[in-house]
Amino acid sequence: MADDAFGTEVVATLRGRSFPDGVHVADFGIRGMDLAYRLLDGYDVAVLVDAAPRGGEPGTVRLIDPGPPHGPAGDGAEEADGAEGAGRALPQAHGMDPVQVLALARQLGGGAAALPRILVLGCEPQVRMRGDEPDVVVGLSEPVREA
Repeated sequence: MADDAFGTEVVATLRGRSFPDGVHVADFGIRGMDLAYRLLDGYDVAVLVDAAPRGGEPGTVRLIDPGPPHGPAGDGAEEADGAEGAGRALPQAHGMDPVQVLALARQLGGGAAALPRILVLGCEPQVRMRGDEPDVVVGLSEPVREA
C-alpha cells in the first residue's frame, strides 16, 4: 500500500465529522466500478483523493482540475487526455485508475454530461508499491502522512 493509501487515510481522518447536506465522504479503494456508478448519482462536484505522482517533492498536495471530460482541459490535462482509448473495452472491476473510472462512468451514463465536475486532490508520493515487491510496505511515508 505505502503512499498509495493516501486517499484511504484521508477518508479515515474525515470519518465521523459533520458535513453539510449533500457532502458525502466515501472510500472506494480499488472498487472502481462502484465509484463509476456513484459518479452518476447527480453530484455537482466530485473530489477524488489519491496519491498523484507529478514529479514534485513528496508530500506536496495539489488540487488538479483535469477539465471537462471532452473539451479544453485545465491543470492535469495530460492525465485526462488518455481516457479516450480507455473507454472502448470493458475495464477490470478492480485496480482501475481514475482515467479508466471516468471513461467507464461516461459509458454508463451516456456521455460526459451525466458526470459531475471532477477534481483530484493529489499528494506526491514518496513510496509507491508496484505490486511485484517481496514485502508490503504498510503505512504512509512521513512526508505524505504529514500532508
